Amino acid sequence: MVHQHGDEHDIPQEHFINRHGAWLPADHRVQHEWLKTQIEHVDKSPKKDLIPVLQEFKKLIEGNSRIYMYFNQMWEEIPLKKPYDKDPAGVHRQIRDYRHMLAVLNHIFTQAPQWTDAAFGVGMVGVPMVGIFDYVMATPSGHAAFLDPEVNKMMKKILNEWGKFLKSPKSAEVLASHKEGWFSQHAVKDVMDVANAPLKTSHRFEDMYVCNPSARYYGYASWDDFFTRQLREDARPVASPGDDDVVASACESRVYNVARHAKLRDRFWIKSQPYSVLDMLGHDPLAAQFSDATVYQAFLSALSYHRWHAPVSGRIVRAFVKDGTYFSEPLFEGPAGGYSEGERSGGGSGGDIDTRGISVAQGYLTALATRAVVFIQADNPAIGLMAFVGVGMDEVSTCEITVSQGQHVTKGDQLGMFHFGGSSHCLLFRAGVPVDGFPTPGRKENVPVRSKVAVIKK
Repeated sequence: MVHQHGDEHDIPQEHFINRHGAWLPADHRVQHEWLKTQIEHVDKSPKKDLIPVLQEFKKLIEGNSRIYMYFNQMWEEIPLKKPYDKDPAGVHRQIRDYRHMLAVLNHIFTQAPQWTDAAFGVGMVGVPMVGIFDYVMATPSGHAAFLDPEVNKMMKKILNEWGKFLKSPKSAEVLASHKEGWFSQHAVKDVMDVANAPLKTSHRFEDMYVCNPSARYYGYASWDDFFTRQLREDARPVASPGDDDVVASACESRVYNVARHAKLRDRFWIKSQPYSVLDMLGHDPLAAQFSDATVYQAFLSALSYHRWHAPVSGRIVRAFVKDGTYFSEPLFEGPAGGYSEGERSGGGSGGDIDTRGISVAQGYLTALATRAVVFIQADNPAIGLMAFVGVGMDEVSTCEITVSQGQHVTKGDQLGMFHFGGSSHCLLFRAGVPVDGFPTPGRKENVPVRSKVAVIKK
């Protein structure tokens, strides 16, 4: 999870990677510089016993022949060439094998994500598993492993255990004003730059978010308490509260895509990533009503506000979390099809891995990743039944729904939240609903939550 406080044009071209939604750094050195620091600590420190959940992970890998093969081969399939073969110091690959992976995770899981001012003018939040799995997710064996039901069941356990720590008082220690703290000068500036890009209002954190600047850690009890921070009511006013023809933005987010005529079932795993509505909506019986749907998708930056709000006024018809994958990346982003058999057996030295990774797989993730699905029967008959889908990405797969079936919500009311970082979300409208006026995909600024995101045309 990153945000740049330097200009993209200042990054040398060989290191620049266009990151959709700023999920990983545009300058790839940043992520690896952070991971290098963690690895150096592990390599120089006495070996520690793995925490229980990682012992269980090791037992799964070594006790299942299929999974053992995946977790050995995925590291061997990383291409033996730049930028994959060296760490920033030019020494060796950063993560060497699954045992090394477990040792690094064992260290990282004892700390909350820190803010890092890297030497390249880019601010970063260390996201452990994204950094560790960055390349191997896109290898053929990594693709198979992270689609494996047993592996994903284990990943859920691991993430839940880390989540417990991120809700503990000790995790709040990173919410300090020192260089690696979330209330350092650069961190606060970058958080507020992301928050205020659309409106250019106050740059004071306390004017935007509910907090106590005079209290320790601004009054936040834990890392998760900070990351799920609440907005002050007047910071994001509801768009046209008396007009049901105006649809509000459900999340503070950057536009990723607007699609018309989405099919109930489509090949979401191909490069164009068409939306597969039945899969997106978790095969719920109500999904059949969304054939030929309009889909609006937008991405939450790691630095954004992470609660969801009702895009329309209406009644909650159904709300549930659909468990899915946690680190699955489509093979079209990786080397599959790019290797010859000889290259694969030679240690993966032939094909390239798309280092943009999960950031350009957002359509794919709507069908496979862990996600929250909320069906709303809008008060506006021109809309009728619509759906909100909150999509977890990587670590950010904890979706908490705070509304219940039968409840009436007013446009702008809270629906739920993501925990631990940035993600993606979709709004789905049925065929025939005259919804238009969406912001144009590709704009750099976030669409403010609860602001106008679309209109229903008469």
